[in-house]
Amino acid sequence: MRNYGQFCPIARGSEILAERWTPIILRNILQGCRTFNQIAAGAPGLSRALLTRRLRELEHAGVIQIRPKPDGHGSLYEPTAAGQDLSGVLLALGFWAERWTELTTKHTDPEMVLWSWCQEFLRRDLLPDRRVVVRFDCLFGGRKTRGWLLIEGREGELCRVDPGFGDDLVVTIADPLIFTHWHMGRVDWATALRSGGIQVSGPRALSRALPTWNAGPETNARRRAELEQTAGAVPASPR
Repeated sequence: MRNYGQFCPIARGSEILAERWTPIILRNILQGCRTFNQIAAGAPGLSRALLTRRLRELEHAGVIQIRPKPDGHGSLYEPTAAGQDLSGVLLALGFWAERWTELTTKHTDPEMVLWSWCQEFLRRDLLPDRRVVVRFDCLFGGRKTRGWLLIEGREGELCRVDPGFGDDLVVTIADPLIFTHWHMGRVDWATALRSGGIQVSGPRALSRALPTWNAGPETNARRRAELEQTAGAVPASPR
């Protein structure tokens, strides 16, 4: 962890948060990821060695605590009071980026949208009582990927391997940008379907219920409206 050698609080805070991947790791932990694999799933491209190093640095900084799992196999990673207090910092960073940076296709990996949906925004109260498997066929960066949302016992799990129960719905994401815009609450589901960027095949009832299982569009749209209201009260700086 770098040391700027400055008394300034911004410099001292940057010693912790300005390291590559650290804000993403902390975001995942604050969103409820508790195991190494859960944290890693929300940070594709991050090596396990660097993740291990960053977690130890956060522990040393007093931002997280690492304790053994009750069964003795592996560890649990939980935010301390100092770590919880950083949620406002990360939200402020997100608000700034939402206002001043552009969302482009390079930011729209559909697998990350699915991870966010399942990790933070899954409406468990609206999930069907029976087992349902939704297959997502995604195109991103010239490569095709496939994932499954397994719903069972009013819980949802994102699977990288076919769970083997057959597909009840198949969602084809031909345009990751429109899929991301929907998740961010910038377009509604009907508009996304009409664009052709998202296609759903399967029973009508399930197809219509699918978008209601994601609280992301409504939540993200509300957050953006709150941001715009707050920003409107403060003179905007020129771009």
